[in-house]
Amino acid sequence: MFVLFAAMVSVAAPAISQTPADSDTQVIEGLISDYAKSVSLADTALAERLWQNADSVTFIHPLGHERGWPAIKKNVYEDLMGALFSVRDLKIERPSIHVSGNSGWSEFYWTFNATLKENGSPVVTRGRETQIYQRENGQWRIVHVHYSGMPEARTGP
Repeated sequence: MFVLFAAMVSVAAPAISQTPADSDTQVIEGLISDYAKSVSLADTALAERLWQNADSVTFIHPLGHERGWPAIKKNVYEDLMGALFSVRDLKIERPSIHVSGNSGWSEFYWTFNATLKENGSPVVTRGRETQIYQRENGQWRIVHVHYSGMPEARTGP
């Protein structure tokens, strides 16, 4: 009777196994979501929890190349996102996440809707981004971001 019951349970409720890579991928998905939230809110406290606090972290964007968390915090979060826009909404699209040991990377597309503080004009930009992560003391952290706008459509040969 016990054998029959055990067999029925194993058929009725199959075990779901999760590999460490699947778990890491889910953690990085959450990191990307929190990154979008940190940009949308210009929230440096949230961003600081996402980024590795090291001089080696970098952020490459169309307006510059930031090195170290203090420069990223000031130039990207405070001066660009916080001072330039009154409203921000970063939407992540089609993320692709890869993990190899204590390193990971993602690539995704994004749409950024914002309002300029200066005159209330709406801004909509679209782009693509690569992020690189490192596991530090058991926690995944962003160590590099590189983003750019979408390429211009070609009109001739």
